Amino acid sequence: MSHTPVNRADLQTPHQDLHSELGALRGEHPGRSRNPIIKVADLAWLEFEKPDLDRAEVFAQDFGFQIAARTERELWLRGTFADSPCMVIRRGQASRFVGPAFRAAERADLDRLARATGSDVRDIDVPGGGQAVALLDPSGFPVRVVHCAERLPALPEQRPLILNTGAENRRANATQRPPREPSRIQRLGHVVLETRVFMRALDWYLDTLGMIVSDFLFLDGQRQRGPTMAFIRCDQGSLPVDHHTLALHLGPGTGYVHSAYQVTDLDAIAAGGEYLAERGYRRSWGIGRHIQGSQLFDYWRDPDRFMLEHFADGDLFSCDLEPGWAPMSASGLAQWGPPVTRDFLGASPSPAKLREVMHALRGDNELDPARLLGLMKAMSS
Repeated sequence: MSHTPVNRADLQTPHQDLHSELGALRGEHPGRSRNPIIKVADLAWLEFEKPDLDRAEVFAQDFGFQIAARTERELWLRGTFADSPCMVIRRGQASRFVGPAFRAAERADLDRLARATGSDVRDIDVPGGGQAVALLDPSGFPVRVVHCAERLPALPEQRPLILNTGAENRRANATQRPPREPSRIQRLGHVVLETRVFMRALDWYLDTLGMIVSDFLFLDGQRQRGPTMAFIRCDQGSLPVDHHTLALHLGPGTGYVHSAYQVTDLDAIAAGGEYLAERGYRRSWGIGRHIQGSQLFDYWRDPDRFMLEHFADGDLFSCDLEPGWAPMSASGLAQWGPPVTRDFLGASPSPAKLREVMHALRGDNELDPARLLGLMKAMSS
């Protein structure tokens, strides 16, 4: 990877009490590339396969998605914001995550990316039409960079409640009765992926797609070996963007961990959660507030066991904020909320998980016994 020279006079450091107690030590990963091929603007959508599209559609509407398009073989889901769809589910023999699609800042970026990677720009079947470059990241995930011909129009929003906060009383002679209804999804926020080749994958996203790191996590006693998790945002210059659009962490598996979808506020999260619970869906963890990213969160499992998050009030960073560094721990995942669950951590032992660990320890990757023990310790601390 080509590292960016850091001008300390221009960058805001974590030690200015912005987002982390620790900054980088001399020689540590700077969290950005000197000369990336392109700089993607955002995460466009996620691609899944599932055998039962009818069941997937019922959950999608209960979770708060709107239907953008539906055919016999595809289900396109969207939020209320004017943008591209945020998920496509195609009919397949088994339920699986296929990969993410990132939005190019402009159409010319697709040509630049195609030339640099030896790929082609191809038309894609997306509501409104568009084109894409298909890539493969070091973990083996298919990654598409897309440019859509049209944006979907905005839909009606859930309005945020007017709050009385201490001495600032904005509501009088009016009650608060948020309806118990689905949390209305506004947009796709981020996806979290597990990989056995964390550093290779990290550098690929920074060098190829121009993303930058907001926060690194490292294992206790192993900081000298480098980070094992990164919260990564898009680089739109001085425009503040989500604290992370993509998060990667080292682990024995290669796959989807969860994806997150923005809603209006805490009441939308809570009332929507009550609605999901009444319909028999399973909460994985929540409600709480994260540390890295500061989001209010609530995690749920869909009928196919995929984890999805409702979130609100996340941090927004511009390009001139350098990465924070923090030790990885289960207790460090939230500022407040219930204790993190084994389901959320994926810590429940199973024959499949044990086979995954043994395969990873024998493979050509970044997981070794010391790393594995460090990860186990972090998830129990």
